[in-house]
Amino acid sequence: MDTARKFSVSELTERIREKLDGFFNSIIVEGELSNWRPSSTGHWYFTLKDPGAILSGVMFKHRFKTLSFAPRDGMLLRVRGNISVYGQRGAYQIVCDDMEPAGTGDILAIVEKRKQALAEEGLFDQERKKPIPRFPRAVGVVSSPSGAAVRDILAIVQRRAPGIHVIILPAPVQGSEAASIIARRIEQANQWSLADVIILGRGGGSLEDLLPFSEEAVVRAVGASEIPIISAVGHEIDYVLSDFAADLRAPTPSAAAELVSANREETLRFIRNMEKTMLHLLQTRIEKVQTVITFFNADDLEYRVRSILQPRLVRFDDAKEKLLHSLLERITSLRRRLELAKRSLEAGSPQAILERGYSVVTNKDTGKLVRTAEEVKAGESLIIRPLSGIITATAEKIETSEGL
Repeated sequence: MDTARKFSVSELTERIREKLDGFFNSIIVEGELSNWRPSSTGHWYFTLKDPGAILSGVMFKHRFKTLSFAPRDGMLLRVRGNISVYGQRGAYQIVCDDMEPAGTGDILAIVEKRKQALAEEGLFDQERKKPIPRFPRAVGVVSSPSGAAVRDILAIVQRRAPGIHVIILPAPVQGSEAASIIARRIEQANQWSLADVIILGRGGGSLEDLLPFSEEAVVRAVGASEIPIISAVGHEIDYVLSDFAADLRAPTPSAAAELVSANREETLRFIRNMEKTMLHLLQTRIEKVQTVITFFNADDLEYRVRSILQPRLVRFDDAKEKLLHSLLERITSLRRRLELAKRSLEAGSPQAILERGYSVVTNKDTGKLVRTAEEVKAGESLIIRPLSGIITATAEKIETSEGL
């Protein structure tokens, strides 16, 4: 061993890098995109994979400005670049100069097909969504108890609404057994009514890491839950099928914790502000009343009341007298008209005419009234009715108005 050539780690890594850079120059690799993440420096880091292996990759920001599409996990890509070694991690990677879509990746195609089938069943319909309770007493969290997501949720709820009980329903959030356990935890929460709302969450990860939350068992359990569910899986750019079946999607577990605790905090803040406003208004009213009261005493108050009432009482008396006078004048006028009508009626009655010396003359044979001398012939019998009694007479001589 002493005779073997010695290398430091850096020297050996540099030799490997030189070999790879010179041998794998401007090659084209095709694989399914996974774990794609932009870095804070603006570069893209990702993984290309196929059923047998994975390959790390990087594309620097000055290279992807000319791309005509936005990469996303699950896409099948064709990339061109150089194989290099990243010494700090001791891993080889492809440094991409260009990339283009090459189709749809296997995982993404499976998930998309499952999404379409479940959507056709109506599992994602908006009418199925349940409202998130405004003041939950207990919040269930289906996630890994050792994960950062649970710690973030506990910290936020404790800070914003310490009265809320948080019940951890432990479940693995990745791996082959994760989906069945997650679905079982949701069913148990409903079976025992453990919470008013459930947060289904985990931190970010690759497309493969998030796959359990797109499994049919989990999606159906979310859709069948009688307890409202907030899906908070991964980062804001991550989407899983449980997002579509849940009653609400939160971009991160921390955001979900803020949603279940925000209403209580906002309501308490609103009540405190209303209390301050009401106290201020009451104090202002009291000060105004006190200011007005200081200008009054008993005698002054009586004088002010009389000064207000007296003119109105005088106007009331004047109006009463005027009304009575008008009524009396009206009654007098009506009485005068009634007397005149009575006199006219009496003057025109037959009784009054007979009292003035007039008589009614009728033909005894015909019974007709005699109004003129021309209606009587000499020798005809007449009946004369004065005011009282009846006189029977015979016409001896007739003188008409022409002979007078």
